[in-house]
Amino acid sequence: MTGLNQIATRTEVDPPQGRLAGQMFARLLQGGLIIVILYFALYALYFYLQPRALSSSSIAALMNNTVPLALAAAGQTFVIISRGFDLSVAGVISVCNVVMAVYPLDGPGGAVMSILICVAIGGSVGAINGFLVAYLRLQSIAATLATMIICQGVALVILNAPGGRVADWLSYELTDRLFKTIPISGLFVLAVVLAWLYIRRTSFGISIYAIGADEHASGLSGINVRKVRFFTFVSAGVLYGLAGFMLSAQTATGNPTSGTPLLLLSFAAVALGGTSLSGGKGSLFGSVMGAATLMLLQKVLFSSGVSSFYTGVFQGSVLVIAVVFSGLIEKLGERAAKL
Repeated sequence: MTGLNQIATRTEVDPPQGRLAGQMFARLLQGGLIIVILYFALYALYFYLQPRALSSSSIAALMNNTVPLALAAAGQTFVIISRGFDLSVAGVISVCNVVMAVYPLDGPGGAVMSILICVAIGGSVGAINGFLVAYLRLQSIAATLATMIICQGVALVILNAPGGRVADWLSYELTDRLFKTIPISGLFVLAVVLAWLYIRRTSFGISIYAIGADEHASGLSGINVRKVRFFTFVSAGVLYGLAGFMLSAQTATGNPTSGTPLLLLSFAAVALGGTSLSGGKGSLFGSVMGAATLMLLQKVLFSSGVSSFYTGVFQGSVLVIAVVFSGLIEKLGERAAKL
């Protein structure tokens, strides 16, 4: 039996009966149960403040606002679980946004080409990050900070000020509703979540968790750590490109700094979703729900009459609270598993 299979099967051994309930509780915590409960509690408050919150148009508008951050947080989750950090998310989203605004491609065919271009941009930046971190052994923060700065510079070269126009077909169709009820933008997030549920059961998915938990032990067990880390950054970059694509469809215009606000919030969403910032533990679904909760919380604050001038204070505070919350969830999970 290979080392990878040993890692895969180690978690499948039946625990002692006395610990079964504790481990089930721990898995629920790590799987995002708490953030789901928090989201629905917050939505109840939103409904109280805004009675039309349950209408299909309101749900679609909230989903459209959530999708770019959810996809960015999903990509960030790949890297963080493998015990790394990726700051290039802001640069990738900005480049994709200005490319779509300066070079609009209309119609369904143009939409397909646009999404391929954005995915290619994100994947290319992710490949550069992966090479720098996995093969040149640079720290992930330093490497991705450099690529973020480069991407932001490229975005300014393409479009030096907010402007441009995203193709009308993208702006209208991708923010519309299917059968007048289902937000089309939400289908992109659903596809990513379903893909993750498959990936996490493959050798690649298991290896991501393994190198995040203990890179040295993973290498000794037969995992190609460099290869896994490289493709982890590539996967994250692809999701950043998709986030830039959806952000462009939502805003219908270009901005060379459009990705900057999502940098802070992507980390907050990941932490709020229960993913350990120290690596080895977490869930993409939890990060998506963390992103949804952050965007819903902004809606609640707006409906409560909180001034937009406090947005910066709010975002910074949320990041601190999210990190503390993530640590608390991790400790609760560990204690529950020992019961």
